[in-house]
Amino acid sequence: MTAVSDLTLVHRGKVRELYDLGDALLMVASDRISTYDVVHPTPIPGKGAVLTGISAFWFDRLEAIVPHHVISYTERVPQEVRGRGVVVRKLEMLPIECIVRGHITGSGWKDYQATGKVSGVELPAGLQESEKLPEPIFTPSTKATEGHDEAIDFEGAVAALGDRALAERVRDVSIELYARAAEYAAEQGVILADTKFEFGTLDGELVLGDEVLTPDSSRYWPAEGFTVGQGQPSFDKQYVRDWASGSGWDKSPPAPPLPEDVIAGTGERYREAYAKITGEPFSAWLGKTGASA
Repeated sequence: MTAVSDLTLVHRGKVRELYDLGDALLMVASDRISTYDVVHPTPIPGKGAVLTGISAFWFDRLEAIVPHHVISYTERVPQEVRGRGVVVRKLEMLPIECIVRGHITGSGWKDYQATGKVSGVELPAGLQESEKLPEPIFTPSTKATEGHDEAIDFEGAVAALGDRALAERVRDVSIELYARAAEYAAEQGVILADTKFEFGTLDGELVLGDEVLTPDSSRYWPAEGFTVGQGQPSFDKQYVRDWASGSGWDKSPPAPPLPEDVIAGTGERYREAYAKITGEPFSAWLGKTGASA
């Protein structure tokens, strides 16, 4: 079987690498972790496989709403990246991040406190932090090649895409995906507060790509103990963000190495997220893909 080192690298992001297979791409999720858009030098063992396994679960569950880019998690995937590698179709990716919020938190909470709006969407007065919104809202952003993505309103999305009908389709599909996922997550005792989708097109058809509904692209909160009016514990890298924000680091490169207890605690949260969402232990995903434990 071909080794990863024999393949042509076409893109390296903060977490993922893309390799050209000719008629398709190999997408590999690393164990790297970033906060404030800077990658830390210490990885979280197993994180890449957790992200890939959770995405696989959701791609399968949501494909009736919109097609996805996955071809295979095993065929043509080198053994060394099994579990975190996936062969995908080549898409023409859209130049926006498709964010849907069902609860008011994070940067949306800050914007709401300042303006009463999030990405131009007027919200009811008197909302408290973490409160569930009357309806999920679409709050897109740009895709920055460097630095931070910038929040835009719906008209900004129309301008970025150059096609109002496509922007409306993307908005409606994003909200439907979020609503379906949030309903399922609630049945598992998990609140899906918000998430980010990425789409591309293939032969004129809208296709869901990248990762989907992972702890890196979403805020998952345990329903048990949920309390409006405060921040919530998360099944995501918020654990690392909290450590980083209190470490004295100024949030500019290079990022500091993570201590062993933060590495262990973060890995545990990712594996717990996999089990909570999929209903099976993380080892099951490694077994399905023939990955090394």
